[in-house]
Amino acid sequence: MIIVAAAVFHASSLNVTELQQAEATLRPLLGNGAATIFAVALVLAGFSSSLTASMAGGSIYAGIFSGPFDPDHSHSRVGVAITLVGAIVAILFLRDPFRGIIWSQIVLSVQLPWTIFVLVYLTSFRQVMGRFANDHPEKGLLWVIALVVAVLNVMLLFDSL
Repeated sequence: MIIVAAAVFHASSLNVTELQQAEATLRPLLGNGAATIFAVALVLAGFSSSLTASMAGGSIYAGIFSGPFDPDHSHSRVGVAITLVGAIVAILFLRDPFRGIIWSQIVLSVQLPWTIFVLVYLTSFRQVMGRFANDHPEKGLLWVIALVVAVLNVMLLFDSL
């Protein structure tokens, strides 16, 4: 969605400030079904994000109690519930869905580099990954990618504020 939106909106030098404007801009590209396609894409993106976040929350909460993610285990279910309830509470405070989407992307852009750095760090240890740990060339490439992502996200953050 982000790539399509960026291509359409950037090419026409549009500053989109509301969801209806985004749909109208996509109409020449997608035809009369633009609203439906855009709505389905938003719902699927939200579903994917919610599923991923709830599984991550369940995994983290289960991990706190030294267990794996298991939907049948209470720790995993509590972690999923905490994550979903937090998302629902956040949604209840939204007055403008478009601004909510923008702010969620800003939060994700701040969080993403931290996750990448931790993953590169952990996957480079033999104690964690065993024989699958990153070797030196892989580590170098991964750290460069992590730094590029971090710099781009910092630029996006400053551009958005």
